[in-house]
Amino acid sequence: MGSELLGVATDDNFEGEVLKNDKPVVVDFWAPWCGPCKAIGPVFEELAGQFKDSVKFMKMNVDDNQKTAVKFGVRSIPTIILFKEGQLSDTIVGLVSREKLECFVKKSL
Repeated sequence: MGSELLGVATDDNFEGEVLKNDKPVVVDFWAPWCGPCKAIGPVFEELAGQFKDSVKFMKMNVDDNQKTAVKFGVRSIPTIILFKEGQLSDTIVGLVSREKLECFVKKSL
């Protein structure tokens, strides 16, 4: 996970980077020890490239940022949440296909 296409969300920057962003923001709540998180990572990064002009993509390590994860009800990972205009718009939990994740992102446009 070293892509310039993906921002890193933290408890400290979440409001500014995600909730006050002009673009829709897709946040991947993940952890380094999570197998399904590692599996969906490359797909998430691919979509970040595909939609880079219209959607912001962020990753948030839930081990390091538990406050925000708890606030948005993240109970299992990966959990991918779409935020539009500062509001939680939609959520996907678990490993999903590229097609399903792409449709999820397209809902934000």
